[in-house]
Amino acid sequence: MSGCCNHDHCLSPSAPPHGVLAAPESVSGGVRTVIRILQMDCPTEEALIRKKLGALSTVNSLEFNLMQRSLAVVHAPEALDTVLEAVRSLGFEPELPGTTASDAASMKTRKWPLALAGAAAIAAEAVTWLELPTALAAALAILAVLACGLGTYRKGWVALRNGELNINALMSIAVTGALALGQWPEAAMVIVLFTIAERIEARSLARARNAIEGLMKLAPEKATQRQADGSWQEVDAKAVEVGALVRIKPGERIALDGQIVRGRSTVNQAPITGESLPVDKAEGDQVFAGTINDSGAFEYRVTAGAGNTTLARIIDAVERAQGVKAPTQRFVDRFARLYTPIVFAIALAVAVLPPVLLGGAWHDWIYKALVMLVIACPCALVISTPVAIVSGLAAAARQGILIKGGIYLEEGRKLRWLALDKTGTLTHGKPLETDFELRADSSEALCRRLAASLAGRSDHPVSQAIAKAADLHGIGRETVDDFEALPGRGVRGKIEGKAYSLGNHRLVHELDRCSPELEERLDALEREGKTVVLLIDQERVLALFAVADTVKDSSRAAIAELHGLGVGTVMLSGDNPHTAGAIADQLGIDQSHGNLLPGDKLKAVEKLGEKAHVGMVGDGINDAPALARADIGFAMGAMGTDTAIETADVALMDDDLRKIPAFIRLSRATHSVLVQNIGLALGIKAVFMALALLGSGSMWMAVFADVGASLLVVGNGLRLLRH
Repeated sequence: MSGCCNHDHCLSPSAPPHGVLAAPESVSGGVRTVIRILQMDCPTEEALIRKKLGALSTVNSLEFNLMQRSLAVVHAPEALDTVLEAVRSLGFEPELPGTTASDAASMKTRKWPLALAGAAAIAAEAVTWLELPTALAAALAILAVLACGLGTYRKGWVALRNGELNINALMSIAVTGALALGQWPEAAMVIVLFTIAERIEARSLARARNAIEGLMKLAPEKATQRQADGSWQEVDAKAVEVGALVRIKPGERIALDGQIVRGRSTVNQAPITGESLPVDKAEGDQVFAGTINDSGAFEYRVTAGAGNTTLARIIDAVERAQGVKAPTQRFVDRFARLYTPIVFAIALAVAVLPPVLLGGAWHDWIYKALVMLVIACPCALVISTPVAIVSGLAAAARQGILIKGGIYLEEGRKLRWLALDKTGTLTHGKPLETDFELRADSSEALCRRLAASLAGRSDHPVSQAIAKAADLHGIGRETVDDFEALPGRGVRGKIEGKAYSLGNHRLVHELDRCSPELEERLDALEREGKTVVLLIDQERVLALFAVADTVKDSSRAAIAELHGLGVGTVMLSGDNPHTAGAIADQLGIDQSHGNLLPGDKLKAVEKLGEKAHVGMVGDGINDAPALARADIGFAMGAMGTDTAIETADVALMDDDLRKIPAFIRLSRATHSVLVQNIGLALGIKAVFMALALLGSGSMWMAVFADVGASLLVVGNGLRLLRH
């Protein structure tokens, strides 16, 4: 796109830079330094910098983020000065880590040179129409070029000197050629329209950038902290340390993550989770930076510093995601590298071959070639994909869907099967004990105490339900020795020197403690949708506990939406097949599989993956192998969870499964926009290329075509922000 490649606009207030850059860090291969380059937001600059730095033996790798105008360089420890000097030699001004971006207002682009150039270009057109002296038209055209085109010429010369044919080089050649041919009004109008396009498109691109930067403004800069003398004082949020007490009044936005220690309220978590309704909060509950306190006042103890809040991690993840290119984006980048040299070669052939071989007029064919050079810029095509991807990522983040890269945003449309864990994903994950039966000559109090002692050592929701029931009965717990978790089956340990196990149907069979009568009873309870846990000693089953979980209403709606989108559903559960089947029937899930260990879930996902693209939804460590194997892994309820945000392909910031159909719809919309943008960019250029060859095109028309294509693809991509 012509408008992304001449960078006076990069210094305008419409595109505010980010804050302080990350400090250099030691990595494999050297030191990784993130450098901000305000003049870089187009593949034109990326190609130039990549070629220059790639030739340095002390540079090991380069990672560009054009939307954020940053470059991560892995270099030898002593090579930073060399890298910076190489960047400066290209006409860019790199900003080092530990510095803040320069004040945008102080770098505001002057408007009068463009106004002067525009007036001169219009006057040159008028002089030509009125058939006034040609020298006057020439003087006006040269004035227009000098007023607003010197920056383009300077960048064009840098590009040619480094062996690059970018838009600045092409535009410089085209304008110079027009001047040489005596096309004074066209030369002036081309350079003025090109510069105007820069300004307009800069503002359009800034909208996509601001969608991400808007997340940074969710957390306030100040927090009311309790001082050592007991008073309360408003301080900089960045200065508040973990463990400090902070007070929040009704209507205030929460500055830092923390845990409520006094008071209660309702909190609007929509900025983080996308939830439509406020959430009740009381003592012991977590609150998160960027959310809004609705009604009550409360005090909370800070659990994460300003740079490590859930919001900060979301912003970091979204910014990193912009560097993970989608398949379409990678294809377009490869195509663009071939496109410009090919079109330049065609234009050169158009200028030379017809006059030499066919006796055509040099003036006419050179002019046609210059028109083709203006059309040749591939930037409208190249910028169309990152704008759409960044807009999609930002739209998802606003809904509480954290996507870890453009590749997952685009690949989501291909999902045909979705595998789901049961507990905590489809159900609330907070089962309650519903049945208790003695199965041997023992007392209820003793069996409850033994079971609670074992269950209390486990964080599984079923175990917690048994431990909670014992607490409600006022039953204490014993010390457990040699405790061991049995994945997918239960737990075991020694109490007062005797070995006990607390486990599910599978464990009973492994220990060969299941009689026909017990088997019948287990089947009956499981068909009711209950999960059965048994207390076993070294000889027999002592007691039976049954717990039941409740299905989320949102899960029913989500499954229906997934089926409407043509996505099949499979439940993968560690519970027995009867319980899994009962839950699946309630929700309308296509298939269900029970008694699955983590390895079994992995195999089930692998089998589904042989047929089509498969996603996996889970919220526990046991789901990790299957999540990793799936084409897209979804982590449920990731708000405040470091591991989920770091490892998931897509993290749902609350436990509402309806976000997955929303993700799939957004993915399909993003792919549609990408296809539309590529078609628009190539189609418009093809039409004007044909007009140029037929002699019906002019240089100013070519600029309009290029500008129009650029604005269309950027505007079309920005539509995703409203998705």
